[in-house]
Amino acid sequence: MSLSSELAVSASGLIKNFGGKRVVDGVDIAVPKGAIYGVLGPNGAGKTTTLRMLLGIIEPDGGSRTLLGASHPRDASDRVGYLPEERGLYPAMKAKDAVAFLGALRGLDLATGRKRAVTLLEQAGLGHAVDSKIRKLSKGMAQLVQLLGSVVHQPDLLVLDEPFSGLDPVNQEKLEAMILAERDRGATILMSTHVMAHAERLCDRLTIIAGGKHRFEGTVDEARGMLPMRARYVPDREDPGLAAFLPADAVQTPAGWRFSVPDGGVEAALKRLIEGGYGIAGLSMERPGLHDAFVRIVGSTAAGTPPAEETQA
Repeated sequence: MSLSSELAVSASGLIKNFGGKRVVDGVDIAVPKGAIYGVLGPNGAGKTTTLRMLLGIIEPDGGSRTLLGASHPRDASDRVGYLPEERGLYPAMKAKDAVAFLGALRGLDLATGRKRAVTLLEQAGLGHAVDSKIRKLSKGMAQLVQLLGSVVHQPDLLVLDEPFSGLDPVNQEKLEAMILAERDRGATILMSTHVMAHAERLCDRLTIIAGGKHRFEGTVDEARGMLPMRARYVPDREDPGLAAFLPADAVQTPAGWRFSVPDGGVEAALKRLIEGGYGIAGLSMERPGLHDAFVRIVGSTAAGTPPAEETQA
């Protein structure tokens, strides 16, 4: 899709310290209007703190941000829907009332909120739970109810912090469909996640944060393009001498040998194999996935001790 040159969210050099430790260190964000934009990173990377600074829930120690044209994010709060990482609904409330209540916090009148809530619950496959109390719902159903409460007022910007956490595959699929529907309605989506599969399917653009620092910004294809194509080769026979005819980075797996495709193509490697007396029982080209690119970009920072920001802010 063609993205707007106008930015719904922008930030430059965001910094946040907790307990003398810098947990966000110079992060930049530029979210085009109408995009699904991902903030990716390992657990403890600083994603939640970054989102909260963008929303004005906490103030940065350095840097600047603009939210829907407002330099003070809370001035635009009624135009924003927010699903925090820590889920929370009143357990005694009925589902439709919980959705309407969350809309009322953003300026939507309760009567309109209840009408929209019924429609949204039915569209999400929760029509049977309209009058059910939250305590009677499964965790996944309650999470969908909270998401509906973040969109009932039809926000211009929807901010989702780890929205897929704890959901089973069926509810993950429902959530993906709801995110796409909001984008098609005209909303901008800003979501954090550490699950690459969701980002790969949904995001128009993304930024990767690790150790509180900005590591990458661009499209999924641009991230994957940082790695070479991979070849999977299955010989017609195996013997100890085969490895000498393969590229230096070749690794044997149960599905065959895998190696990076050289700049000049795979033909030279195949010629060496054939001249060495090895046939080709199988050959395929594998495009690197976002997960592979993420591991390359993040590197050893993902293995470090996560900062305490996710629980302090």
